[in-house]
Amino acid sequence: MTQQPTWDSPEPLADDLRVETERVLPSWSSPQLAAASDSIGGPVGLHAAVGRSRTWTPVRVVLLLALVGLSISWFGKAGCIQQAPVQDAPGQVRLNWDNQRQFVGLCYSDLVASYEQDKLTPADLAKGAFPYRTHWMQSDGDGAQTKAYLAEPALTGLFMYVSAQAARGWGLLADTLGLPKTLDVVNYFNISAVLLSLFWLLAVWATMMTDRRRLWLAALMALSPLLFFHAFTSTDVIAIAMVAVAMLCWTRGRPGWTGVFAGLGAAAAVYPLLLLPAIAVLCVRQRELRRLAVVVGAAAASWLVINLPLMILYPTGWSQAFRVWRDRGVEPDTLYRLISMATGWNPSTALLNGIVLLLLIAVVAAVAYIGLRASGEPTLAQLMFLLVAGFLLFGKEWTPQSSLWLVPLAVLAVPYPSAVLAWMTFDALVWIPRMGLFLDPSRKWLPPDVFYAVNTLRGAVLVGLCAVVVWQLLRVDDDEPSSSRLMRSPVAGEAATGSPSV
Repeated sequence: MTQQPTWDSPEPLADDLRVETERVLPSWSSPQLAAASDSIGGPVGLHAAVGRSRTWTPVRVVLLLALVGLSISWFGKAGCIQQAPVQDAPGQVRLNWDNQRQFVGLCYSDLVASYEQDKLTPADLAKGAFPYRTHWMQSDGDGAQTKAYLAEPALTGLFMYVSAQAARGWGLLADTLGLPKTLDVVNYFNISAVLLSLFWLLAVWATMMTDRRRLWLAALMALSPLLFFHAFTSTDVIAIAMVAVAMLCWTRGRPGWTGVFAGLGAAAAVYPLLLLPAIAVLCVRQRELRRLAVVVGAAAASWLVINLPLMILYPTGWSQAFRVWRDRGVEPDTLYRLISMATGWNPSTALLNGIVLLLLIAVVAAVAYIGLRASGEPTLAQLMFLLVAGFLLFGKEWTPQSSLWLVPLAVLAVPYPSAVLAWMTFDALVWIPRMGLFLDPSRKWLPPDVFYAVNTLRGAVLVGLCAVVVWQLLRVDDDEPSSSRLMRSPVAGEAATGSPSV
């Protein structure tokens, strides 16, 4: 028997001898990063002990990068929380949206714009205002006055209420301590931004843990150009975090918790419901319909916990979000507006709703067919990317901030990081001509046709990414990128759960 050679170590061996051998190293897998690493000594060495650092782990580094991205996003919105003195009222200040600052400065945020309308001010809260119970009067298209309520899903509405109460409390504390006076809407925006940042950090962490072999890919999510523009444009980050945690729970074999977070996501937005058909495809392939039943049951239970009290107490206010969707016509960002401009087509709202529902059913059916016919085991992220992309492409609304939904899904599903970065950059820049649509004619920097042309390209780019994912699902090729082959695991990332340090 041949004796194994031994060597003497110049230093005592560490107590922890584990090494992360499954991790995909960016300086090996990306030619661009390999070349860039020359400035700091070159790619990771062949015999480097990867995964042993207890301080600068990938998770901590990426979360730090996410904080940098969130800071950039906050500064991008800071122009819309500037204060200006009130004329003929010494010592009083107001929100400075003069000369359409919110559009010219590209800093528009729904959080600021809807603050007073949604009855979230301290004066309204002191009178007992509460989402879905409190209403106000507004004019409809015929000039008649109708009751209006907060048009947001239940979890989003409760989040807004909590943020408003926290802003009210902060204002009272500032007055008590003699701190500088700040507008209530500024306090509300900043507190909402802090809470939304926590949701985004949760989403980044969950995305990293979902595929622990490719931890560093989450840096694309942490520094996404879409994040720079839209982290605080609205409250979309809440649903994104719930979907990310649901996918993590699924890869860890926790169908019950998957359903809980899917239901919470559906209580914050509509698109997290797409988790259910995606998981159904995986369960049918694996012949584990019991897991599907657990997911559906848990999702229904968590959704009801949030929604049922509001449905019973304030049914009219609770259903406002659904009525707003039902009555919405052709929006500027959608496929239907392009068709309308090209052909003069002007569908009724009922016809548009029918077409949208049929197309969304077709998207679900097509993705289910692709998932069942896939040559390898598809991942939940791949199926969700296709479903959410179809939801945006054929839905009644595709706001610029809605593209943020796709960021964690694209990071996990598309095996070409450079293509993901290019898509995110292009999609984020759509915000510039989109804001130009709201400017007065004397201030417009671009004609409206530029936005519609750019928006068409936006859809085409997304279709291209979908084609890449479909190609990966339907074809197995030994020459395809190693990162793509890694993603074919039915539970991408689970193989590395024993890694020493993330």
